Amino acid sequence: MKRILRYLSVAALLLAAGCISSTSTQSVVIAPERVGVCSWSWQMPIREVAAQMDKAGVKGIHLALGPFIAPDERHGAAESADTWAFVKGKVASGEWNLMSTMIGFVGEDYTTLETIRNTGGIVPDEHWEANKAIVSRGAQLTKELGCRYMSGHAGFLDESDPVALGKYIERVTWMRDECAKHGVTLILESGQETADDLAKFMDKVPGVGINFDPANMVLYAKGRPMEALQKLYPWIRQIHVKDACETKVPGTWGTEVPWGDGEVGGKRFVAELEQLGYKGNYVVEREGGNNRAVEINQAIGRLVK
Repeated sequence: MKRILRYLSVAALLLAAGCISSTSTQSVVIAPERVGVCSWSWQMPIREVAAQMDKAGVKGIHLALGPFIAPDERHGAAESADTWAFVKGKVASGEWNLMSTMIGFVGEDYTTLETIRNTGGIVPDEHWEANKAIVSRGAQLTKELGCRYMSGHAGFLDESDPVALGKYIERVTWMRDECAKHGVTLILESGQETADDLAKFMDKVPGVGINFDPANMVLYAKGRPMEALQKLYPWIRQIHVKDACETKVPGTWGTEVPWGDGEVGGKRFVAELEQLGYKGNYVVEREGGNNRAVEINQAIGRLVK
């Protein structure tokens, strides 16, 4: 009993000093209407995605627009005009809660950390014109669906190179303004940068939000997601529910794992966000493994129960 009382006293002192949060050991249950899934997580055509959503009992979706603009092997093969009409019907009827859309960019190579640093997002000059066309079309389609947010990976943010940084700011600003023409807010997915670098950058592009993916920080070895929340919270508009373990070999990818099994923090991470006042959505993204349907359902269950 004395040992328990001593532990409680220490915990109380740490809490009072701000060393731990009041939610750090608590579970927070998220309302089902705030939970969605990334359409590409199932690696299926959109109509099959709809069937999987029904099975999972989830209405929220982060919809990849690539199949309707510029198909790629990561986010889906080309879809027809009939399927676009099917998507619009799902959204209009309220069967789907469209939380955001997503665009990819030309020539992205995720083979290694180095290849994606060189090819990712809006960084390569040779693809900028083609990528501008994708942004424009994506914003148009997002408006057509009546959706508020469009997300994308902008690529490697190099704060150490003034020329590269200036070009990056210029291109993100153009993307923001192009989206705004259609009443859409651009949200950039976090990933290849530290929280400090991203916070400094966000101050330079007002009106742009963050789609915060905590697993990406771990996969790229760019810091601790729990620590990043305090720095990035003012810009966070959506959360990707994804988990990972950091690599043991510097310079290589970490490993994505099911939500709650890795280094993100699971329920403690969600509790911290809620304590900060976050009112946005939690969107499950699963890009690894061969048991995705089961692990997506597991992640949903860990959020709402």
